[in-house]
Amino acid sequence: MKKMVITLMVLLSLTTAGLFANGSKEKNSNGKETITMATNAEWPPLEYVDDDGNVIGYEVELTEALATVTDYNWEVVNVAWDGIFAGLSNGAYDGIASGVSVTEERKAAMLFCDPILVQIQSIIIPADSKDSPKNINDLEGKTVGVLIGAIGDLLLQDSGLDIEIKSYDNIAYGIEDMLNGNLDAVVVDSLIAGEYVISNDAYKGKLVESGFAQEVGEPIAMCFPKGEEDKVAMVNQALKDLEENGTIAELKAKYGIL
Repeated sequence: MKKMVITLMVLLSLTTAGLFANGSKEKNSNGKETITMATNAEWPPLEYVDDDGNVIGYEVELTEALATVTDYNWEVVNVAWDGIFAGLSNGAYDGIASGVSVTEERKAAMLFCDPILVQIQSIIIPADSKDSPKNINDLEGKTVGVLIGAIGDLLLQDSGLDIEIKSYDNIAYGIEDMLNGNLDAVVVDSLIAGEYVISNDAYKGKLVESGFAQEVGEPIAMCFPKGEEDKVAMVNQALKDLEENGTIAELKAKYGIL
């Protein structure tokens, strides 16, 4: 299946390159073309849905801020994580801005802009747990929840350890399952872990971050189909401009990102 995705993305890059070259993408009322980025709004503080049903978050606002330093409008659409990369390969949107970790396998199938953050896989346990796993080896013999297809899922699968992995399409279900006694731990991106352990009032005092399932963190970046090198270069310059004008620092402060 992953080989098929790579093939599809090569075909897509040829198609989308032609679209942008001919300027055939629909233009907004301000005369600018719109670049549509997919996100899975279940990754606070990067992207999530607020009480009013709006998709917000650090990466969402960062994506929208690209409009202030480029000649494009930038639009974010909320999609399911399980099919987000397939949507990129079949042209459902132009790119992905959804806490995507940069891996060698993914770099073979798509292009990444410069990292917007670096994070690590955290181990979350109930606050009253008798065990306190500090690293991935401490998860041996335990039942651990992960987000399906995410780095934590792949990490545990490739560990060679005797770990019972339970996958969820929304990590909130894994957190609830753990608190109900069905999991020993949850492995998830550190940014999301912080949201549940620190920021979410519903879980205050119920969860702790006991350790990390990785020794080295991974970069997070927006991604685009192969063949869109010019677009990646444009985004990289835009990110530098947003860093220099203080926008990135303001957004990090707003969403509690160090």
